[in-house]
Amino acid sequence: MQLRATNEWATLKKVVVGTAQSMGGTPALEDAYDPKSKEHIAAGTFPSEGDCVRDLDGLAHLLQGMDVEVVRPEVVPNLNQIFARDVGIVVEDRLVATRMIADRADEWQGVAPLLNDVPPSHILHPPKGVRVEGGDVMPRDGELWVGYSAADDFEAFTTSRTNEAALDWLSDQFPDWNVRGFQLQKSDTDPKANALHLDCCLSTLAGGHAVFHPEGLKLAEDVAFVRDTFQGHVLEVGAEEMYHMQCNLISVTPEDVVSCPPFDAVNHQLEAWGYRVHTTPLQEVAKMEGLLRCVTMPLHRD
Repeated sequence: MQLRATNEWATLKKVVVGTAQSMGGTPALEDAYDPKSKEHIAAGTFPSEGDCVRDLDGLAHLLQGMDVEVVRPEVVPNLNQIFARDVGIVVEDRLVATRMIADRADEWQGVAPLLNDVPPSHILHPPKGVRVEGGDVMPRDGELWVGYSAADDFEAFTTSRTNEAALDWLSDQFPDWNVRGFQLQKSDTDPKANALHLDCCLSTLAGGHAVFHPEGLKLAEDVAFVRDTFQGHVLEVGAEEMYHMQCNLISVTPEDVVSCPPFDAVNHQLEAWGYRVHTTPLQEVAKMEGLLRCVTMPLHRD
C-alpha cells in the first residue's frame, strides 16, 4: 500500500473509517475521559452500539459512492475503535502511529493489520515522553499545524492529549516542514469549554477557507494568526456549534466536503464559497466529542 497525504483536501483515494462493532457498551462515569461523554453517561443518553454502527456505515457508504476505497479496523472485542484519526496520521509517505492516553492504546491493534505491507521504515512511533494524537495534527502542504497543551495544562487535564515535546519530535521527523503549535483550551468538566483536539475547533479547506471556533485556542496570538491566515474567508462559530462538532468536517476532493444535516449555517456558507456539500448523520457519534475528521484516517490523497 502506498501512503500519501500532504494536506487535508486533495482527492481522497483510500481511508480508514472507524468501527463501532463490539465498542464495549456504556462506560462507567468514572472511566470516561472526555466531558461530553461524561455528560451523556450521566444523562442516560450515551450512544448505543447499534446507532454508532449505523452512523459509521452510512459514512462509509457515502465515501464509497464518491469513489473512495474504505477499509475498516479489525475488531478488538469490547473496545471503542470509532475515532480512527487519533490512532495515526499520514504525512507525505509515512504514517505517524500516535502515542495516545493509556485508555486508548489498544486501538492500534485494530489498525496495524491494515498496514502489513507498509515498510516498517514508513511507520513512525513516537518515543517515550512524546504524546500526540492524530486529531491534533493537520498537514498543510509543507506546514504541520499541531494542537497541543503546555506542561501545566498537560499535567492538569485528562483532555490534554498532545504535549509540547511532540512539536520538537515532529520537526525532527519532517525537517522540510514548518511545525506550528496552537495551545488548546481544555476542560475535563465542560464540553463547551474544551477543544479536545485541534480539529474540534478548526477545519481548513482547499480554497483558503476555514471553519473556526476562536475560543478553542488558548492564546490570543494564535487566534490572530488563524484570522490573518484566512483573511475574510473564515466562518467563526460559537461554543454551541463547537459542542455539536460543526468545525469537524472532511474534504473528499478540493471541491467536495462532507458535513452533517443539522449544520445549516455552516453548510450554507460552504455552498456560498463554492463547495459541494454532502451530508450524512453522525449525531450519535458526536456524543463522544468527535465527528467526521475524527472517525476517518486518510491513507492516500491523490
